[in-house]
Amino acid sequence: MTVLRIVANIAAEAPSEVQKFYTDLFGLGVLMDFGWIVTLGSEKRAATQVSLMSEGGSGAPVPDLSIEVDDVDAVHDRARAMDCEISYDLTDEPWGVRRFFVADPTGKVLNVLSHKR
Repeated sequence: MTVLRIVANIAAEAPSEVQKFYTDLFGLGVLMDFGWIVTLGSEKRAATQVSLMSEGGSGAPVPDLSIEVDDVDAVHDRARAMDCEISYDLTDEPWGVRRFFVADPTGKVLNVLSHKR
């Protein structure tokens, strides 16, 4: 048995409204839209991972989702321009990532990160 995909599900009263946040901030495309469910994604296939956390690192709370991007500074700039709620400012962490936390319209806390090179 091989796991092919793990999908994060976010409860939203108006999925199309929350879709705008994820497409505007991360550039995700619509893979499926039935009105009651909108699935977003990218062309690139990601590795399947599940993180089990007792804390979010550096004293931060556990985020709901972690989203790795190729340019965290650009996403941070976009989030600020969109007036998003940033609950953990852009930080270089001792374990080799640069990240920030932002809330989506449903209140989910996203850990947006890039690995430092």
